Amino acid sequence: MSTARITRSTTTSQRQPPTAAPAASTAQPTKRFKSPRKEGQAERLLHGPYDAPSTPPPKKARLSAPALPPATPTPALIGLMSGLHSTGDIDDPLPTHALASRPAEPHLTNAPLKTPGGSRLTAYPAEGADASPSKTGKPRPTTTTGQLLDEACAHLVAVEPKLKPVIDKHRCQIFAPEGLAEEVDPFRSLASGIMAQQVSGAAASSIKKKFIGLFNEVPAEGAENVEWRFPAPSQVAACEVEFLRKAGLSGRKAEYIKGLAEKFASGELSAKILVDASYEEVLEKLTAVRGLGKWSVEMFACFALKRMDVFSTGDLGVQRGMAALMGKDVKKLKAKGGGKWKYMSEADMLAYSEKFAPYRSLFMWYMWRIEDVNVEAIQNS
Repeated sequence: MSTARITRSTTTSQRQPPTAAPAASTAQPTKRFKSPRKEGQAERLLHGPYDAPSTPPPKKARLSAPALPPATPTPALIGLMSGLHSTGDIDDPLPTHALASRPAEPHLTNAPLKTPGGSRLTAYPAEGADASPSKTGKPRPTTTTGQLLDEACAHLVAVEPKLKPVIDKHRCQIFAPEGLAEEVDPFRSLASGIMAQQVSGAAASSIKKKFIGLFNEVPAEGAENVEWRFPAPSQVAACEVEFLRKAGLSGRKAEYIKGLAEKFASGELSAKILVDASYEEVLEKLTAVRGLGKWSVEMFACFALKRMDVFSTGDLGVQRGMAALMGKDVKKLKAKGGGKWKYMSEADMLAYSEKFAPYRSLFMWYMWRIEDVNVEAIQNS
C-alpha cells in the first residue's frame, strides 16, 4: 500500500508499471453508503484510493438565529455582583454590618457604596439627621431600610392579591434590612460581572481568584487570617491587557475590565455618582462602558445598588412569570415559538407592570420565583 501511494505522487516517468488487475467479479459491488454527504467516501472505498473524490454536494446556508435576551438572571453573573452574606470568594469574608435603620427611597440607590479609599456612601444621612431636599439635593425619603421590604410586599399584594401565596412563602433577603446593610464596591461588582459573562459559576470564581491573586502577595505557608483585597480601579487601569489575561480572561474581557477601571480611576464613574444619579442616568453612564449591556446594567441596578423600581422587559424569566401570573399556558406558548416576545409583548409587560411601581424590582424577583428560577444561587453564588 505504501509503495503504491508514494509512486502515485511522483512524476509520470518514475511511476512503477501497474500490477495486473484481479479478475473481474461477475457480481456488481453493492454500495453501502446512501447518504449524499458520504457519497465521496463510498466512491473511494468502492473504486480504490486513486480515483478523484466526487464533489460533495453544496452545503445548505444556515440562517443565524436572532439574538434572544437572557433567559434568566444568570447566577454566575448576578451572584458575583450581589451575593448576600458571602459569595464564598477569597476577597469576600462574612459581613459584620450593623442593621441600623436609615432613610430609604425606592427610586434611589439604597445600598451603601464603598469607595476605593474605604469610605461608605449612602443616599441619605443616618436616621434622625436632616434629610430635607435642601440638604441632600434629593427627594425627601419616603421610608426606612427597616420598613422598605414590608411596605413593598404590602403594595404588591394590594394591587395583585394572587401574589400573596408566593410572597408569604419566599422572603426576599435582597431588600430585607440585612441585605440593605451590606456594602457594595461598584467597581468590584461590575468587574466581577464581566468576568462571569458566558462562563459557568465555577469558572467565573476561579478567574476571579486568579485576578485577585495578581494584585496580592502569596501568603506564606501556614499563614492565618490572610486578607485578600480586590484591586482598586487605579491598580487595574495601570496594567497592560496581557498582564490581566494571566487570570484566565479572554483578551476582550481584559480590555473591558481595564476600560471600566480607567473610567473609575478618572472619576468618570464613581460610587458618589451611582449614589446620586437617577436610574436613567445610571443606565446611560454604564451602558456607555464596553462590555456592559442594558440587561447587565439593569441587574446591577437591581441586585447591587438595591434600586427598587427596576424592570427588565428583555428577561425571558420575567416574561414567563408574568404570563403564568396572568393565567396563560406557558408550555404552549413556548412550544408555539414566536421569537423574543413569545410569552408577552413588551408593550403588555410595561402596561401590566405599571401598577407595581415603585417596587418593580421586587415584582421581578417574584416572577422568577413563580417560574422556579434558582434565585438561591443568585443570592448565595
